[in-house]
This record gives sequence, structure tokens and C-alpha cells, in this order.
Amino acid sequence: MSFFSKLRDRLTRSSSKIDEGLNDIVAEGGTTAGEEVTRPAPAAPAAPEPQPEAPATPDPALRPGMLGRLFGRGGSDEPRRELDDAMLEDLEEMLIQADMGVETSLRVTANLAEGRMGRRVSATELKELLADEIARIMTPVAKPLPLYPKRPQVVLVVGVNGAGKTTTIGKLASQFKAAGKRVVIAAGDTFRAAAVEQLQIWGQRAGVPVMTAPEGSDPASLAFDAMARAEAEGADLLMIDTAGRLQNRQDLMEELAKIVRVIRKRDPSAPHNTLLVLDATTGQNALNQVETFQKLADVSGLVMTKLDGTARGGVLVALADRFGLPIHAIGVGEQIDDLDAFDARDFARALVGLGE
Repeated sequence: MSFFSKLRDRLTRSSSKIDEGLNDIVAEGGTTAGEEVTRPAPAAPAAPEPQPEAPATPDPALRPGMLGRLFGRGGSDEPRRELDDAMLEDLEEMLIQADMGVETSLRVTANLAEGRMGRRVSATELKELLADEIARIMTPVAKPLPLYPKRPQVVLVVGVNGAGKTTTIGKLASQFKAAGKRVVIAAGDTFRAAAVEQLQIWGQRAGVPVMTAPEGSDPASLAFDAMARAEAEGADLLMIDTAGRLQNRQDLMEELAKIVRVIRKRDPSAPHNTLLVLDATTGQNALNQVETFQKLADVSGLVMTKLDGTARGGVLVALADRFGLPIHAIGVGEQIDDLDAFDARDFARALVGLGE
């Protein structure tokens, strides 16, 4: 199964919300193409000329509606509704409910309506337009994790507890190892034994060494030792897990700052990537987490997990629109191949329920 197929299948909670919303919007006050044709038909002349039968393949110019011509389909059985201010308000409200946020929803609908006001559109056409607009917003941020010739490349992974940091590290490490890269993992969340154990399991599964320290140890000291080991072993990547306690931001800020200071003693350019892992089920709270971690650490890119378990997938559009940070990968499950590089077009079409 391709990752797009998996994404489309597992985004059902989000895509169903948008799909049903668009159908309801068009159905409200909409008419079928047949009704549109018969309503304005003029009275027949007294002596009509014989009319030729409709050609088997109609001229594209005769297909119902300008959007029908643009998309190359008739859609004769689909209800249509005039794109007016009332319809735009309904669309804005639906997108906000899909967790795209107020600002992004307003921008999306404004761009979608530009040059199309007064046209009659179907739900399918709206999906195509919406997918195109979402893809336009997200294409600039769809970037794989950059790899540098510098060895070891230090990847600092941050995020709140429960967002999926350890699982993401394990999956990325396994994928990089499968691609021929030498990887070392540092279990820097030394205050959570469960996180350390989970990383050790992933390390065994992927054949990647995991450096640990006694519970409660100084994470910066572990990071320093991990850098020394990664250098000695000629590792391509060193992935460092960190704690995610936001109850006391000052403590977390000091801890992250100390980790960065210590690893820079060995490499002034490190960390080369700082990944923020976000849980899609938190919805709009993900925006607050980005703001917080941008202050705590120099976040260079995002990974969004748990898109399969939420109806709030639209928040990823809001994140891209508001922050413009690279989105390196998205996750839709627990298996190794359930995390993959982010593709803007695939995500946009899956989010609105369209196929490839």
C-alpha cells in the first residue's frame, strides 16, 4: 500500500468532516444541473427548425458551468450552488470547525473565491479547489529533513511528553539505517524510564545503538558522551531525545540551553537540526506548542504524529500558514512505515477526501 493510500484511509476522521461539510454547504439552497437547464428554457417557436441530436462527446464549452469546463467533467447529477457571500461564510465556518483556525480559514476562502463569485459549483469542484489552495499553502514547507556532509549530524528532538518523540526518533533512525546511514541515539529524557525503554526497543529493532544514563542523570552530560561516541564510530547522525515537561518552562529552557552549550563544545555548529514533534490530536494547541518551543529552542522543522486518530488534521494547514516552518514528516500509525516524508499535494487531497 502506498503511503498516500494509507494516509487517505487513515485521515477519514478529518476528511469525513470536510467532505460532509462541503456536501451540506452545496446542498443547502443548491440545485441539480438538470434543474438549472430546464428552469430558464424559453418557449418553443411556432415553427421550430429540426434540432440535431446532441453529439456523443459534447463540446467542452457546453458542459455545465465554467468549473465543469475547467475540470473536464459534467457532474450533471451533482447539486450546484452559487458561490456567494452566504456560501463563503458557510465554508469559513466549516474550515474553522476542521481546525484550520480563523485566519487561515478566511485566507483560504478568500483565495478560493477570487474570480469565481457568482458561479455555480458542485461539492466535487469545491473539493478540487480547496485541495489546490491547501497544497499551495503547504508546498513551500514540504521539505525532507536536510542531510549534511558534516559528521555526526546532530538532530535535537523536542516536544511535550506524549507527542510521540521517542517513537518518531525510533522510526527515523530505522529509516536512516535502512538507507545506509550510521545512526546513534541518545536517550536524553533521563527522567522518564518509559521513554528510555521505548528507545532501546526501537534501537534493537533497527540495529542502532542507544546511549542511556541512570534515571535522573544530567541530560547534557549524556549528550556530550553521545557526541564523543558518534564521532569515534564515524556516525552520520546523532539523534538526541529530550524531556518534554512544560509545567515549569524555566527548568526546561535551562535544560535545553545546557544541552546546546555542551554539545557546542565539541561542535560549534551543533545542533544541525532541532525537530519539534507535534501530536495532531491536540488541535489548535499545537500552535501554542510551536510558539513555546520556538522560545525554548531554535526549532528548524516539524514532525506531525497521530494524524490517524483525529478529526483535527486541518491544524497542519494552520501551522504551515502561520509559521512557515518546514514539515519534514507526518505519522499515521505505530508501524515503521507509518511515518513518511510530507507531501503537500498528497496531504491536501487526502484531507478533503480526493483520490490520487
